[in-house]
Amino acid sequence: MTATRVLVVDDEADIRGLLKEILSEEGYDVSVAGNASEARASRASDAPDLVLLDIWMPDTDGITLLREWSDNAALAPCPVVMMSGHGTVDTAVEATRLGAFDFIEKPLSLAKLLRTVERALESTKSLQQRSAARRLREAPEAPVGKSPAMQGLREQVEQVAGFDTPVTLVGEAGSGRGFFARYLHTQSPRAKQPYVHLVAAGVTDDQAAELLFGREDGEDIASGYLERASRGTLFIDEMEDLGSEAQRLLMGALETGEFVRVGGHEPQPLSLRLISSALPGFESRSAFRRDLTALLNVVTLRVPPLREYAEDVPELLRHYVDQIVDREGLAFRRIGVAAQNRLRNYPWPGNVKQLKNLVHRLLIMGGDEEIGLEEIEALLEQDRTTSEPLVKQDLLALPLREAREQFERAYLQQQLTLCNGKVGQLAKRVGMERTHLYRKLRSLGIDFRQAGGED
Repeated sequence: MTATRVLVVDDEADIRGLLKEILSEEGYDVSVAGNASEARASRASDAPDLVLLDIWMPDTDGITLLREWSDNAALAPCPVVMMSGHGTVDTAVEATRLGAFDFIEKPLSLAKLLRTVERALESTKSLQQRSAARRLREAPEAPVGKSPAMQGLREQVEQVAGFDTPVTLVGEAGSGRGFFARYLHTQSPRAKQPYVHLVAAGVTDDQAAELLFGREDGEDIASGYLERASRGTLFIDEMEDLGSEAQRLLMGALETGEFVRVGGHEPQPLSLRLISSALPGFESRSAFRRDLTALLNVVTLRVPPLREYAEDVPELLRHYVDQIVDREGLAFRRIGVAAQNRLRNYPWPGNVKQLKNLVHRLLIMGGDEEIGLEEIEALLEQDRTTSEPLVKQDLLALPLREAREQFERAYLQQQLTLCNGKVGQLAKRVGMERTHLYRKLRSLGIDFRQAGGED
């Protein structure tokens, strides 16, 4: 009988050695990998029954690697247990969302490790069916919302889906650009082909060629991102974070329509659709090649921040409650009307991702079936920050005087900038008498001399 295969991925040699020794003594066939590149090659060639994956690694972090595996339909289903010495609730939530079986913290408890390994392997029988069901459930899912903003964006996505032109989705972090990229793919003629997610920041200059093009050593071939997305879609997440070497290589492949694996000689045809995401204003970054921007930016779609379609918040809340309850088997909880109204008027600096995480926390923590306003206020207080621009600050959480002061300070600072620091011009612009304006600027702690001086 063939021994159960376990792949241990950790950049610390001592931990790799310890886990290999412990699991081998338990009768498992253990292989190890010290980084993401070795893990990709080992999983592709050995088809493990279980992966123990460290989150913090120097080249590509474990969450990024898990996301990549989750998006790769060609890989055989395999339970993944995440390991970390710096665990947080948000990290655990993200790992679970991406399909991780469990999350264990370092230093590892031997009893918990072996118990988790056993439970994960017991789940293997139904993992393939669950993965297929998850893809079936998620792939055709349309963006939620009846607002003009969402209806318009849905129509734009569906309009461009039938073409192979590159598309860039521009929006704030957490606004759902990755979701719309996948939705665009599912609406396209390439829907049944691979959808591959590339996090641009994970492509370092020294590994760019291997990650993009793959590696070839005789008959041993490790596919890169371009090859794994063949005939399908490659989604480049946060395009502006792509390093200079990766930009150069990608530009060359797009211009010639082919690439050569590292260590290989035969050109491989490039046959895929490119979708990218970027933050607003990415075009002005001097580090990004303008010719590559032009190639990736044939069609640009703006994904609005959640605060611009707040009327959809109640529907989004219900959607994510139902989705998370169904997917994770958590107890159902209903968000009360007062709580919903509070969340409709919240600025959502983290956008839809923040909303989904908030729902996830509410369900994980449990409590009364109806989620009330007090519970919502307590969670929002944890997320409160004054470092965000005024439009993203939760002024409703503040006493009237403090909220008014924050608004006046932000308003006058911006107006003073537009007036090049000239208080006389500012007085005319905002309709205030100059002496009163001086007093107001001083009371708000605004240094008009540093901004440009008196006039």
